[in-house]
Amino acid sequence: MTSAHGHVALVGAGPGDPGLLTVRGLRLLEAADVIVADRLGARAVLDGLAAEGVALTAEVVDVGKLPGHHAVPQDAINALLVQLARAGRRVVRLKGGDPYVFGRGLEELAFCREAGVDVEVVSGVTSAVSVPAIAGIPLTHRGVATAFTVVTAHDQFGELGGGRDHTAVLLMGVGTLAHAAITLARGERGADCPVAIVEDGFGERQRVTVGTLSTIVHQAAARSVRNPAVIVVGDVVRLSPYAPADLTARKAASL
Repeated sequence: MTSAHGHVALVGAGPGDPGLLTVRGLRLLEAADVIVADRLGARAVLDGLAAEGVALTAEVVDVGKLPGHHAVPQDAINALLVQLARAGRRVVRLKGGDPYVFGRGLEELAFCREAGVDVEVVSGVTSAVSVPAIAGIPLTHRGVATAFTVVTAHDQFGELGGGRDHTAVLLMGVGTLAHAAITLARGERGADCPVAIVEDGFGERQRVTVGTLSTIVHQAAARSVRNPAVIVVGDVVRLSPYAPADLTARKAASL
């Protein structure tokens, strides 16, 4: 059954745990005619809801975004949203994390609005914050870090200023880890700045690797670290229960 006038909701699925989906997001999924879902985060949430007995009646269109490869180009996704809404469908565009944090959400919203389609945006829990949290890493902490910056593997790490009291969060950065580590080590952070890699946060392969800018590339290679992963650089890594004894000893001495 469709509504007389279709609309689109850009819903943040969070990092993949259905428990971190907002109530508003869940209500829109329950009322949707069609769900246009990403692979990361979004598909895991749909599978998790089904496992918990939440019955969604909507048709699911998987646009299957992978790191470095988009099964459905962004232009085609934009056109699909408009096509479905114009057909009177209630559409949920389910996006991993938050639609406005490296999610191209504003592009989809602008395209729909230019086509005369009503759109709303429902924020999601971004992996940039939630995934470090499951590794016991706060991005800010009194006396340790007062700010943080979120970047992607495509950003210029040389322009990322600040010292180790300015936490850097790198998304999908395993492929460019060597370049990032070398570049950041040359700055104020230094080669002994702590680093944590959290793989597959909230997933079955969740794993944490902790080292420094000088050691993390070797450690990642030895453990066959791979995306999806969130990389955290800064002194806050020392607060993690996964941090080795030598890093936590430095933490105790500095607090």
